[in-house]
Amino acid sequence: MRVIVVGLGVQGNKRLHFSGKDFVAAVDVVKKDKAIYQDITDVPLTSYDAALVCLPDAPKYKIIRYLLENNKHVLVEKPLHTETDEQILELQVLAQKKKLVCYTAYNHRFEPHFIQMKNLIDSGELGNIYSCRLFYGNGTARLVRNSIWRDQGLGVLTDLGSHLLDTIIFWFKHIPSLGFENIVVNTFENNAPDHVIVINKKSNPVLNLEMSLISWRNHFTCDIFAENGSAHIDSLCKWGPSRFIHRQRLLPSGRPPEETITLEQEDPTWAVEYLHFKNLIINGATTDLTTDLWIQQTLKRLGQSYYNSIKVLS
Repeated sequence: MRVIVVGLGVQGNKRLHFSGKDFVAAVDVVKKDKAIYQDITDVPLTSYDAALVCLPDAPKYKIIRYLLENNKHVLVEKPLHTETDEQILELQVLAQKKKLVCYTAYNHRFEPHFIQMKNLIDSGELGNIYSCRLFYGNGTARLVRNSIWRDQGLGVLTDLGSHLLDTIIFWFKHIPSLGFENIVVNTFENNAPDHVIVINKKSNPVLNLEMSLISWRNHFTCDIFAENGSAHIDSLCKWGPSRFIHRQRLLPSGRPPEETITLEQEDPTWAVEYLHFKNLIINGATTDLTTDLWIQQTLKRLGQSYYNSIKVLS
């Protein structure tokens, strides 16, 4: 498979690296020293089979539509953002009609302990799951503030929040979007939110999602509490060591027996996700963007609530 990379930012350079020998060219309007092409339409259509789209949100829809119309498979960096919900459905219909893969990259789905958690949840061993608390933080507030395009809109809610929303769909499948509400929205250092806490009391399990750009040591944690015990993730492989802890409830009370798995390794997610994308194409997978639509709708509702609260305060 021959691929091009559209956008040579941090993510684009990672995608380029892990595409290996499949890479044929890059497109970037700014980094002209590294990119052969400055516009996607300049790339000969006969020179590539798929595109890895690593762009800011605004131009994604137009670029993806162009690629699908010209029979190219697409991997797009999360989130898949469009101005209207209908445009996501439009891309899905177009991809399905042409039997193309349009895949939104959420690389954390390939984190070993995320897969371990999904397997534990699916096994039913935990019993009724009461609550899930996720924290995802990094220390990039200053980098975001200094960016030409990143410090705007919903900030960390879109950036890291989209990862957390995708994770809960990956683990729990069906979560109502109407129950989400902002508990804390802070702009400590940035113009756009750089620290947010969101809850959903109506979902099963109850959800508490915290995302931050002011966590000076990059970190991820997960705590799931259930009828028969609890399960926990402490850190990601890229920030390791990463631990997975499964505790079995001791009745009527007491210190539970626990199993801990610790990983110290390089981040495997980028390479595994690229292979997954290629396999989707090889196996003729049907494009399904319903999760992307759900994430967009959820973020829009949370964003509208945030902007309404600003208007009230002003």
